[in-house]
Amino acid sequence: MTMNGLSQTPKEERIKILQSVMPEIFDEGKIDWEKLRAVLGENVNIADERYRLNWAGKSDAFRVMQEPSAATLVPCSEESVDFDNTQNIFIEGENMEVLKVLQKSYFGKVKMIYIDPPYNTGNDSFIYPDRFSETREDYMRRVGDKDDEGYMLRDGMFRKNSKENGQYHSNWLNMMMPRLYLAKSLLREDGVIFISIDDNEVHNLRLLLNEVFGEENFLSSVVWEKRFTRSNNAKTFTTLTERILVYRKSDILNNIKEPRSAKADSIYSNPDNDPRGDWTSVSYVNPATKEQRPNLSYPLFNPLTQKEIVHPTNAWKYEKATYEQHIKENRLYWGKNGENTYPRLKKFLSEMEGGMVPVDLWKQEDTGTTDQGSKELEALMGGKLFDFPKPVSLIKRALSIIIDNEETTGLFLDFFAGTAPTAQAIMELNHEDGGNRKYICVQLPELCNENSEAGKAGYKTIADIAKERIRRAGAKIRTEIEAEQEKQSGQLDFDGAHQTKIPDLGFKVFKIADSNFKQWRKIRSSEKDVWQQQVMEFIDPVADNATVSNMVYELLLKSGKDLNSTIEHENDYYAINGRELILMLESATQETVDAVLAAQPEKVIALDRLFEGNDQLKTNTALQMKDAGIIFITI
Repeated sequence: MTMNGLSQTPKEERIKILQSVMPEIFDEGKIDWEKLRAVLGENVNIADERYRLNWAGKSDAFRVMQEPSAATLVPCSEESVDFDNTQNIFIEGENMEVLKVLQKSYFGKVKMIYIDPPYNTGNDSFIYPDRFSETREDYMRRVGDKDDEGYMLRDGMFRKNSKENGQYHSNWLNMMMPRLYLAKSLLREDGVIFISIDDNEVHNLRLLLNEVFGEENFLSSVVWEKRFTRSNNAKTFTTLTERILVYRKSDILNNIKEPRSAKADSIYSNPDNDPRGDWTSVSYVNPATKEQRPNLSYPLFNPLTQKEIVHPTNAWKYEKATYEQHIKENRLYWGKNGENTYPRLKKFLSEMEGGMVPVDLWKQEDTGTTDQGSKELEALMGGKLFDFPKPVSLIKRALSIIIDNEETTGLFLDFFAGTAPTAQAIMELNHEDGGNRKYICVQLPELCNENSEAGKAGYKTIADIAKERIRRAGAKIRTEIEAEQEKQSGQLDFDGAHQTKIPDLGFKVFKIADSNFKQWRKIRSSEKDVWQQQVMEFIDPVADNATVSNMVYELLLKSGKDLNSTIEHENDYYAINGRELILMLESATQETVDAVLAAQPEKVIALDRLFEGNDQLKTNTALQMKDAGIIFITI
């Protein structure tokens, strides 16, 4: 609670009394007059009465979500690791804008999303718009300036969403809803999303996800034990758990598993030396009584004691024909010497392939704690740079959920990346099981406090911490693999079966930026002279700060090609994924046109200014492309 130096009014006193007596009539700290009249027994016709989640600003948030983005992503090879070969991607930028930019290239391609968004504890600062009609640039210009290096000043970019705010929950929902809708469209039809959350917003998030994904696509509300011990600083209950809400995109995903653990397999043994290997057993007795299931009540025969067995009260779990099949298959275990009163049914470990059904309680010994997440990052980075990152083992458990038959592959997305534990988890999983998972991590370049350990260590933004974490985590894995390879070098390995494979430990860095083409940038003023100036600039549509490399990636994205597309530079043009797309950005001579036609691409995009002063070449090129069945576009 903040002090404002003013005395309390009679109105405030009465509202506090009313809130203590009738909390149900308040909505975000304000009286809902229709609820008050209904509670007092008046005949109230509530407008648009139906079951739904509603809040202040919802319609405007929908409009923001549906506005297209003209932004692009620019490559930063100097901040990347193995840029030309890696399939992993780290994007620095505001995540709603990034999700919009990715729509065309990654629609329906993401296997799984994991996010750890702001929990709305009352101390969170996050971006949420309060003027939905303005552009991103207008918003940034209004709420704060950039520093000398181009970073948004934190006090301008972020706004604290305190619990005293009259639209405390609405602000959070306005921030989350557009991002979830955009994220859903990137998921495969059999895709799944995991969202970490605590009690502050779990109730609203569940309703929001029901709206976005459909209530029928709810899979689980996983309880995660996040810490070992209670805190005596709490005034009421100590919170030892958080939630992870899990939704699928559609009912195409109707069966999920998780890999078998050593702990799960430890219950299997082979006390009777069965040639089929280790097994465990389950009871043969049905909880139902004989009277309830008379068709499952019949005598059994113990072959070791030669006695007939009848249960005095309960039925068996299986029909007699199935019991006889179990005898033929030697699946009944009566004890080493037949001492068991009733048989148990053998379940062989070899039959358990395909994983286990996940449970909705994730214990700390399997997934780590918040303290462990902090210690992991501190050990890797050499200092306490970030508070309470998620432990890598927690994210690994979510990532390892099997949603198809190729569980060790696929594209994974985290658009609230923080310090990028998701990237580290994927690299470690690929190292452990030889998988080929790929990731896209998105993180805003949120400024670190200059007086924090991160600021003192030279990290300007959280995105900088994340990139360095990925570099160090990858280097650590590589060192471990090289040590193992050194150890194996003296061993005979004729078929190479024991050689340790090095997974993809690199990542491409991209940053959100304005379009390289002036006509795709929004005009941000109504002043006549500004419009006239921009009309003159459109004579040459290429922005002054545009580079060929940046234009390649922008046109690639806006043509629906992903960021890992192959790019070949030859004969003064750029070929994307072989014949799929050719970009003419440097030259438009007859020789270049002939080379492009000979390549027989599906589509060609050329800069219009390259044909300046040669209208005949432009006309002939368009005709030749049309005759060859090639889509030809000039910018």
